[in-house]
Amino acid sequence: MNNLNTPKKDGFSFPAEWEKQDAMWLSWPHKEESWPGKIESIFKPYSEFIKAVAEGQKVRINVRDEEMKSFALKYLTEISANLENIEFFFHPTNDAWCRDHGPAFVLNKQTGEKAVVDWGYNAWGDKYPPYDLDDVIPTQVANHFGHKLFTPSIVMEGGSVEFNGNGTILTTTACLLNKNRNPHLNQEQIEDYLKEYYGQKQVLWLGDGIVGDDTDGHIDDITRFVNEDTVLTVVEENQEDENYAILQDNLKTLKNLRLLDGRPLQIIELPMPHPVVYDETRLPASYANFYIANEVVVVPTFADDNDQKALDIIQGCFPDRKVIGINSIDIIWGLGSFHCLSQQEPSI
Repeated sequence: MNNLNTPKKDGFSFPAEWEKQDAMWLSWPHKEESWPGKIESIFKPYSEFIKAVAEGQKVRINVRDEEMKSFALKYLTEISANLENIEFFFHPTNDAWCRDHGPAFVLNKQTGEKAVVDWGYNAWGDKYPPYDLDDVIPTQVANHFGHKLFTPSIVMEGGSVEFNGNGTILTTTACLLNKNRNPHLNQEQIEDYLKEYYGQKQVLWLGDGIVGDDTDGHIDDITRFVNEDTVLTVVEENQEDENYAILQDNLKTLKNLRLLDGRPLQIIELPMPHPVVYDETRLPASYANFYIANEVVVVPTFADDNDQKALDIIQGCFPDRKVIGINSIDIIWGLGSFHCLSQQEPSI
């Protein structure tokens, strides 16, 4: 890797999600096996997500063909979404999880350039083949816009990494050190790839993800940066719950982590919803899977007693944005929510 041009060597870096965005990228859901018996019920809340974000920025949606575009437009028109801010791209996909298969945009603020990193994608350790269409999405997007393209040739997913906008990446050992991703790389080598291709200086590690998360522990279900030195992290109040010990361990680790300048993290605790179970399956319901857009923060809710408490805590972290809760009871049956479904395109 040392001899290759990398985003870091070329002056590029991956901005924090709260920095100004040109667009949010999505891949329209269509794979029934991802929401068995429920896919029809997700299109309305999914469209509400698009509507909320499209009030303040563009939403760019990958679709298979004109038929899928028309299907999407039907739902978006019914709820009066701002169609002027919604664009469609004929990029066929295998599934809807754009956080993980979508383009990772990096910026060079000195030259005004935008580039795309096309990490390898293997559907979370080859769990859900085929994924060949998803794997090429970043290159298709880069080619469409004429952006410079970087191809690290290792597996990486957007949901596995969090950024503070000042050189620090937060991730989990459960996911990135899993042998179903990059078994030929050790922790130090993976850190090198993350720092070089995201243009960062430091990688901080948490442990396990929440129960029911089929990604092997993505960070965006447990701990999120809300500014340079502050994280929101979910905690489980019920000591009998399977997530209790996992999240207490992560909390303890967070308290011992230090930023590049030696500062500890400011930690704000976020409750977990009560267990969401469907078809005898514990689902990875978490308020941490929110999306930060230019004008709003969209948070999954679960018709739960803790919904409003979580919304209030998140609103306190984003006083300049409107926090919007959208019912994710049906969407979470796909084992992810709004952050998993989306990928931001930052403004240069």
